[in-house]
Amino acid sequence: MTQNQHYTHWQHRLHEIIFEADTRAGKYFDIFLILAILLSVLVVMMDSVSAINRAHGTGLLMVEWGVTLLFTLEYLLRLICVKKPLKYAISFLGVVDLLAILPTYLSLFVPGSHYLVVIRVLRVLRIFRVLKLATYLGEASVLIRALKASRRKIIVFLITVLTLVIIFGSLMYLIEGGANGFTSIPKSIYWAIVTMTTVGYGDISPKTGMGQTMAAMVMILGYGIIAVPTGIVTSEITRAAQKGVTTQVCPECMAEGHDLDARFCKHCAAQLNLSPGEVITR
Repeated sequence: MTQNQHYTHWQHRLHEIIFEADTRAGKYFDIFLILAILLSVLVVMMDSVSAINRAHGTGLLMVEWGVTLLFTLEYLLRLICVKKPLKYAISFLGVVDLLAILPTYLSLFVPGSHYLVVIRVLRVLRIFRVLKLATYLGEASVLIRALKASRRKIIVFLITVLTLVIIFGSLMYLIEGGANGFTSIPKSIYWAIVTMTTVGYGDISPKTGMGQTMAAMVMILGYGIIAVPTGIVTSEITRAAQKGVTTQVCPECMAEGHDLDARFCKHCAAQLNLSPGEVITR
């Protein structure tokens, strides 16, 4: 076996451990990584408490740097085991991985910036692979397609809602007036939005019987309106629903959500990682 072949096999094995959760080693790696992420975020949160910082600041700092060095090594290994490091580096998870380690190093030059490492909690997104919920990782693109497909309906819906809150706000301004807190039409429109969305801050409320009757109508109407965009988007998502995907990550384009029996990437046609014992030949 040549040095190049040996490196390719080692690279393939490393990719399988770091990027896959279908294998035992990959699952243990992801679980360990998630625990390290949660530990790091907990350390930063504890460090922000003055009493804990005064008593255990040095120890917390040592733990933070230890975790940062661990994540730095892991990030470098991810770049090594993919065939297109730059593509991974500019991907969503690649950027998150980089941002997870930069704040600690940045704190050497900008005091206080190490608190930004709480962004590491975003890396817990990898738990979807550990729990065999890779389907939901692909749902992000499904949701985007569903929103694009229903954008005209949503725009019409938003225009309708905007028209209604203007009408209800103007009427409430006439009914209640400034004496009851409705000092202007914009403020009355604000009340209509808060009421229709069922938020109900309570900072402005009608005092007259007619105003309270209209408020009740707006509240009931709000429940019906909330269901409209949900139904629109849900129907589009249902059409694009995917089932039966694996945690396989393409070593070429970093795409996920492949079918269980897939041998090649459905996006770039690159060969996916094979089962242990098989050798990839290019």
